[in-house]
Amino acid sequence: MKTTRLWLGALLLAGACGGSTSAKRSYGGSSPPPAEPGNQGDRHNAVGTNPFVSAAHNPFSTFGADVDTASYDIFRRDVQQGMLPRADGVRLEEYVNYFAYEYPGPGPDAPHPFQISLAAAANVFERPTMLVRVGIQATKPPPFQKRPANLVFLMDVSGSMQEENKLPLAKKVAIEALGVLDPNDTIALVTYAGSTGVVLAPTPVAQRQRIIDAIGRLEAGGGTAGAAGLELAYQQAQAGFLEGGINHIVLCTDGDFNIGPSSDAELLKLIREKRKTGVTMTALGFGVGNLNDGMMEAVSNAGNGIYGVISDADHATRYAHERLLATIDHVAKDLKIQVEFNPARVAAYRLLGYEDRLIDSHDFRNDAIDAGEIGAGHRVTALYEVLPVGATLPLGPGQPAIVDGAPADLQREVGANDLLLVKARYKHTDATDTTPALEVSTGLDALHVEETLSAADADLQWAAAIAAFAEILKKSPFADRGFLPQIEQIVTAQAGRDRDRAEFAALFAKIQPRL
Repeated sequence: MKTTRLWLGALLLAGACGGSTSAKRSYGGSSPPPAEPGNQGDRHNAVGTNPFVSAAHNPFSTFGADVDTASYDIFRRDVQQGMLPRADGVRLEEYVNYFAYEYPGPGPDAPHPFQISLAAAANVFERPTMLVRVGIQATKPPPFQKRPANLVFLMDVSGSMQEENKLPLAKKVAIEALGVLDPNDTIALVTYAGSTGVVLAPTPVAQRQRIIDAIGRLEAGGGTAGAAGLELAYQQAQAGFLEGGINHIVLCTDGDFNIGPSSDAELLKLIREKRKTGVTMTALGFGVGNLNDGMMEAVSNAGNGIYGVISDADHATRYAHERLLATIDHVAKDLKIQVEFNPARVAAYRLLGYEDRLIDSHDFRNDAIDAGEIGAGHRVTALYEVLPVGATLPLGPGQPAIVDGAPADLQREVGANDLLLVKARYKHTDATDTTPALEVSTGLDALHVEETLSAADADLQWAAAIAAFAEILKKSPFADRGFLPQIEQIVTAQAGRDRDRAEFAALFAKIQPRL
């Protein structure tokens, strides 16, 4: 059994070895759970699993920040409906990043809009490895310092949106958004189906009833011309454009772009071009069985926005009041993370998650490379499983060999006494394509590693449990059901910390017998 307990090598904000190698997928040598017919129509892009990488070969792990929550949202949706989430739709970092962690943030006079904090623990789940957490906490502005907002809700009203868990929930998000906006902020409504139309031009929130009436008149029916709808939404965003404000499109759809005149590549090109004007875009998915998860993630990434999935009325309300503005009021953009391991202390490492956010390590200081955005008050968490020099890593059946080869040619910057060095590179939100990026770094002393996970802070314990759980769901070659008792212990102990942890404890209890 122990040869299969490789744990899910966690990483906070990191991409393994700046490369694209993914492990062959298996499930710990045992049969996977049965298929779930209710969600088989959803479309996902399987991201694979990062392998272990020899630090002597390539000590650099580079990736773009990602605070999407859609993969976890889909988990909530499926478990609430009595289903297991599909393995190809599990993106581990989105599970870990769904939860709040108590990382220290930058002070009011800090030179950077976020702060890096590091933590590590050894012997996690009885493994001969360490778990390293990279945490980033963005500036938390005072509540009264909200920038003016110009929002355009782009509503899919095609026939596939008729179900109660689709257009009605999208309408609820739009109505609830009025509660977090100021009277002088504006909202516009654009619809698309067989044809497109402007239901409401940019209208001040002070005209609340007019906006609510317009939202209430929306009905579903017809085909889906997504590309034309996007063009019209961008026109409305420009019509209400606010210099120095939040100019944002909220796309509400089940992801079925099946009639649009443009290919997927052309849609993404359009969105990338439009973001240069200062208009960003979020993608919100609705429903089950028709969700184009892969396209939704690609659209939100191209639009410098955040992708989420709304599963019920309570979730719609919570999203509007707790996440909407935080996800679109950015404090930094093109945030890239590079973790440099010390080969004198680290034999190998593995990044848990971020498989589709990896960046070639040579491009860390290439400021033309697009990366992730971080919103006001956001946290980013990444986990690494680290094998110390002198320890032996038992590889079980189906687990990939450690990636090895000639030493990387990048300059080494990690300190001799450090286990690793974390470097973050970003631009301010008003920076242009030619504006040089800024950089900040923090090292982790090799002595600052807790002897066990139980001795580590509660946040590291929770992240470890969630990552191990996500590895099981995604059928990672490193997954081990033998970790479920430890996961349950951590989840039970922390269920009372906040609403999201309490909800996960209930979902975990419901799904555990089927794992």
